[in-house]
Amino acid sequence: MKFEGIYTPAITPLRDDGSIDPQAFADVLESLIEAKVHGIIIGGSTGEYYAHTAQERIDLAARAKDVLNGRLPLIVGTGAIRTEDSVAYARAAREIKADALLVGSPPYALPTEQEIAEHVIAVDEAAGLPIMLYNYPARMGVEMGEAFFAAVAARPNIVAIKESSGDMGQLHRLACRHPHIGLSCGWDDQALEFFAWGARSWVCAGSNFIPREHIALYEACVVENDFAKGRRIMAAMMPLMDFLEGGKFVQSIKHGCELAGLRPGGVRAPLKGMTGDEKAVLGEIVSELKRNVAQITGGQNNG
Repeated sequence: MKFEGIYTPAITPLRDDGSIDPQAFADVLESLIEAKVHGIIIGGSTGEYYAHTAQERIDLAARAKDVLNGRLPLIVGTGAIRTEDSVAYARAAREIKADALLVGSPPYALPTEQEIAEHVIAVDEAAGLPIMLYNYPARMGVEMGEAFFAAVAARPNIVAIKESSGDMGQLHRLACRHPHIGLSCGWDDQALEFFAWGARSWVCAGSNFIPREHIALYEACVVENDFAKGRRIMAAMMPLMDFLEGGKFVQSIKHGCELAGLRPGGVRAPLKGMTGDEKAVLGEIVSELKRNVAQITGGQNNG
């Protein structure tokens, strides 16, 4: 499997009582299919996997598979502290015939690079599916470095990496030393740099509610190789990226989905909702972003 395009880590809509809303979830997926994103990730941090029970995660992935019905690739996240749990999620993904897995380092435990590698290998052996690695040291506390890549170099299922360290040097090293592993942007305000270094995909939470604008940047840089246009689109998107990194990330993504006419519901504890002022600021940012990108692209992203 080759990862190319915009991959949306889908939100998990909730009812007023905090339970998962299957129909609203299906509506989110249908909106993404209509917008022509290139794949869906279930069980990512944007989907609040850390606040779900194991059964909820398994059921949500199965629901996504049923809704997508082969229309888009389905990537299932396996994030967990225990390797045994990640293996269980990987096996469940195999059973529903998911297309790939998202596999990160176990958080909190602070494993060594060799231990991270053994974790990834255990997940790989459990499912035998293509793997997008997930390097996010700010959340996991550890980094996938050269010792890790040496230990997993022979694994043919490792085909891509969502690189979310924010370290430009790490991006350079991956591009130069591991060209067989497809680069996927996992740090939104560096998307332009990722594409310049050969990345062909972007895992972006904001595509839950403004997918066409994210696709516009991908197409400008990767499809058209027009980085002058890409810089203009990126500049238009930066206020949103700055806002999202200012806190209440998942809440902001969900409110963006509400602005787009979806029914995302709230967030699960320990997270809390946005204030009215925060929602107003986000609304203004999104409106301006959409206007500016439409001007750059001639309006074709507004359909």
